[in-house]
Amino acid sequence: MTEQDYLLAWAVYAVAALGCLLVGFRITSWMWRGLREPLRVVMAVLLLSPTLVDPVREFYAPAIAITALDLLMKTGGNLWRAISDLAMFGMIGFALYMLFVVIRWPLLRRSRAKRQAAEAAREPTMREVLEQRNLDDGRVEPRL
Repeated sequence: MTEQDYLLAWAVYAVAALGCLLVGFRITSWMWRGLREPLRVVMAVLLLSPTLVDPVREFYAPAIAITALDLLMKTGGNLWRAISDLAMFGMIGFALYMLFVVIRWPLLRRSRAKRQAAEAAREPTMREVLEQRNLDDGRVEPRL
């Protein structure tokens, strides 16, 4: 395999992996944030983790592909290296995600408090005032 073939294969894989990530993001868009974001981290780790295949020529390959091929072909030559790379990149990915969550949490609380304060500070509309008067009087006015 020449250097150009190697780079072309990685370019094709990168485009395919980004397409798979896009589909995965679209599939998980309806989920609750606490489930959606960790699933997206797992998808990114599985698709974007490289592992060393040929130490002499420094060739890398996708870790999930090496794991699957070594399990299917029962060779096991690079299986444990690929699994350890997946685990390492998974821990790094989740550590970065937790850092992101820790930074985002106080910002969300502050924006929620500002929104509630702005909502409480706004003046009621004429409709709300009339509805409140009707509820206070105990009678219901007919609507036209």
